[in-house]
Amino acid sequence: MTSQKQKIGNWFRNSISAKMLTVGFLILILLIPLGFVKDLIRERGFRQTEVIEEINTKWGNQVVLNGPILKVPYNVYVEEKVFDEKTKTFLTSQKPERHYAYFFPWELDISSQVQTKPLERGIYESVVFSSENQIRGIFDQLDFSTKEIEDKNILWNKATLLFKTSNLKGIRNTVKVALGEQEYSLKPKFDNTYMNTLESGYLTDLHTIQEHPLAFESKIAINGSSTLQFIPIGKETNVAMKSNWHSPSFNGNFLPDTEGKKISDKGFEAKWKVLETNRRFGQYFFDNLPDLSGFSFGTEFMVPIDDYQKTERTSKYGLMIIGLTLLVFLLIQISSKIAIHPFQYLMIGLALVMFYTLLISISEHQNYLIAYLISGISVVTLITIYSRSILKNPKFTLLILGSMFSLYTFIFVIIQLEDYALLVGSIGLFIILSIIMFTSRRIDWSGGQ
Repeated sequence: MTSQKQKIGNWFRNSISAKMLTVGFLILILLIPLGFVKDLIRERGFRQTEVIEEINTKWGNQVVLNGPILKVPYNVYVEEKVFDEKTKTFLTSQKPERHYAYFFPWELDISSQVQTKPLERGIYESVVFSSENQIRGIFDQLDFSTKEIEDKNILWNKATLLFKTSNLKGIRNTVKVALGEQEYSLKPKFDNTYMNTLESGYLTDLHTIQEHPLAFESKIAINGSSTLQFIPIGKETNVAMKSNWHSPSFNGNFLPDTEGKKISDKGFEAKWKVLETNRRFGQYFFDNLPDLSGFSFGTEFMVPIDDYQKTERTSKYGLMIIGLTLLVFLLIQISSKIAIHPFQYLMIGLALVMFYTLLISISEHQNYLIAYLISGISVVTLITIYSRSILKNPKFTLLILGSMFSLYTFIFVIIQLEDYALLVGSIGLFIILSIIMFTSRRIDWSGGQ
């Protein structure tokens, strides 16, 4: 019995297979704390998102502007039969029903100046913007012919002017519109439509629009975050946007003209031109104004990959870092016959996991580069000193130092890349596999060296 136990003990101490199984089992065990760390990173990322959304809600959320729009009421007469008790017959009368027509500008020119700035709450930061939007254009003849509405049934003196926006809270000025010779103030109107509505009082000289075009001009200063978009309701819509933001993402249904687009570290300029033929709706609607937000276009003030996203991406390589580092120690143990206890493997693995907790905690107060350097240097130094006492050979200690330095540098380069991350990662892993195959080619895996 004692002899059998000694054989099993000798097999565990001397068998390469036993050592590989032990290291593999320890790697599986280390996935547990690594999983906890990944959950922590995600939790901190969700907390950042919550705080940013709260900041944006109070400052002003995404901005979509739609207008100006002419809202003209008209009467449609329907027959109504009423029973007369005296004559015992049905009498027919014409009852007016109020309907509305919505007309868009023939020309719509928007000049938007956008200034971005950071807002901080505790350790979190959100990028918001303030925009000055100068809106000009022309309304031309209003066409009621498709509905065969007579001019006498059009209530010109009840017409109003509308602006629609997704963000009333962010408006910073009293919105006024100069139409023809008159100026009108717009006030919020409660309705159940898809966007908030600003509406003017009754327009006094709209009836003259059938004789000559009416020019309009307005200015809207509005705070917002994330995106600023416009809906191209003009027969010809021209938008020019200028901002100090260095990382714009042009989104929506239309992209800016390539000739007028300029992006630099100091900001960007962009111009759009959208014609009526470029969209799937006309210049007027009757009865209901549909949701046209699907045709909007503009700019997303995109924040480059933040530190939480980089840390989460880094943690996805945790298993590879742990596996390759412990593999280096295992190859040293097999080739040199140096005894390394499973507890020592476990301590090295836990030190590797600690890298990610250091990274997430430091990156909340410093930028990702500094956090990565501090965390990497700390863990590499700790494991190098620890390996010196285990391996008792300067050559092997330098090998551990060089291997870990190369691994962490490789991961850092991949994280910084976006378009070429897969290519560089694949080449790097191929090189690592080649080195492992080359260094282990002379090992006798049956038990000797």
